[in-house]
Amino acid sequence: MPHNVYVSITGLQVRRVWHVPSFWFHAIKSMKQARSAPGNISADARTINGVHHTLSVWTSRDVMRAYLTTGPHRDAMRLFPKIAMGKVVGYHAQQAPDWSEVHEIWLAQGRSV
Repeated sequence: MPHNVYVSITGLQVRRVWHVPSFWFHAIKSMKQARSAPGNISADARTINGVHHTLSVWTSRDVMRAYLTTGPHRDAMRLFPKIAMGKVVGYHAQQAPDWSEVHEIWLAQGRSV
């Protein structure tokens, strides 16, 4: 089975209500960065069962890693441990999962960050 894309799923929960503004400030900047990043096919976000999920699809794991470690997303990752908790999943696939599958994939396969 060929792997045509790299799928990244995150699920984050804000630690305290007063962290919400900072969380959304960084989330919006990171999503804007992802959508314009080289190698990004799609990037979207939804809240499911109180978990703030992102689903992004990339041409390769390498281009996703380049996005991950630069700009607004790097800044968000530095702040993350203080304001949120969550899990991430990344894998190669023929296509992205449907949003109806994202939360279950995250629960079953996510690794804590």
